[in-house]
This record gives sequence, structure tokens and C-alpha cells, in this order.
Amino acid sequence: MTTGGLHGAWAAQPLSGDEPPVTIPRVPAREAAERELSRPMYHENDPSLLQRALDHFWEWVGDLFTAASGATPGGALGLVVLVLMVLLLLGALWWRLGTPHRAPSSSAPVFDDRPRSAAEHRAAAEAHAADRHWNQALQERMRAVVRSLEERALLDPRPGRTADEAASEASQSLPSHKARLHTAARDFDAVTYGGRSADEHAYRRVATLDQDLECTQPVLTSASRTNR
Repeated sequence: MTTGGLHGAWAAQPLSGDEPPVTIPRVPAREAAERELSRPMYHENDPSLLQRALDHFWEWVGDLFTAASGATPGGALGLVVLVLMVLLLLGALWWRLGTPHRAPSSSAPVFDDRPRSAAEHRAAAEAHAADRHWNQALQERMRAVVRSLEERALLDPRPGRTADEAASEASQSLPSHKARLHTAARDFDAVTYGGRSADEHAYRRVATLDQDLECTQPVLTSASRTNR
């Protein structure tokens, strides 16, 4: 008996007694089955969209790994060894060179806007400190230091003077504060041109230096006597 004959025989079986046989055409039967299987109750345990995407991703990674293994001497083991060697090399370079930072430049001037008095720079520094903006506070306080030294005639007013230059020149008449002046200049350059971040301690260090310089009598050098 052929398959078609078998199907016809099965479809022609009476349900009971004298009821006529039930025959359903193939296309409507398939559509009915598809509608039935599309009901949510049959898909409650299907993987989510995210899970399917992850499965495809890991399948792609596996295919990529397999292809790379085939192209690498030693197969998968050779690929693993190569990856480990690259990671070790990168780690050694990171340990040797450290985190990259922009090199601070000491060639830019301290003042970059309209002239202001030392008192104005101090007020601006304290306002930034109150808002905990330590970078701006430190910058303004260093500007107050340099402007104050100019107002006291310990530095000649000169546009374009850098923080390092100001520290070196001021150290001649204020030798007891030489180290602190250069530290403040380095902090200013690191924040302004080196991409570093200041904290409250760094700001208070420059603020204390500013206060101490105000109370320090300068040592008159031969150049100072000539200028006077």
C-alpha cells in the first residue's frame, strides 16, 4: 500500500458508528498546526532574545578561535601560548613605563587673563576652595603668590613669566622658602599643563606658603639694592 493510500485509509476511518469519515486537506491542516504551535504556552521555556544573541556571539568566538588555531603553528595550544606571551609583554611594558601622563610644560605663563591684584586672586581661590574645586583654587592661589611678590617689588612685573621662573627669581630674596616655592610651581604646572588633579592638601600647602611669604622679610641681594 502506498503512502497516499495509507493516508487516505487513516483519514477515512469513522469516528464512531455511522458518522462519515473526516478528511482535512493538507494545506489547512498545516496552517492549523502552525497556529497551534504558535500559542505562547509552547514557548514559555524558549531562550530570551539576549540569550540567543549571546549564544550567537559565543558561537562566532568559537568559530574565530577555531580558524585562528588552524592558522597558528601548534594549533589551539600554540594560539594560547601566543596570547599569553602578548599579555605578558603588555604587562611588562605597563610595569616599566607606568600609566601614561602628559608631560607638564613649564613654558606657559602663570597669568593668562586680565591683570588682577593678589587680593583678587586670593578671593577667587577661596571661592573655588569653598566649592571644592581644588584645581582652580590651587591655580588662583599660586597666581596670588606671584602677584603679591610683584606688588612687594620682590619680582619685576613681567608678562609671560612661568611658575618655575617666578620660583627661581623669588628664591633669591626669600631663600628660606626656596624648596616650597619650587614645590608650588611644580604643583601649578602639573595641574595646569600636566593633566593632574589637585586635592585639598595641595591647595592648603600653597595657601600656607602665601601666608608665610607675607610675613617673611626678604633678604636684599645686590640686584635688589641696584633696583631700589
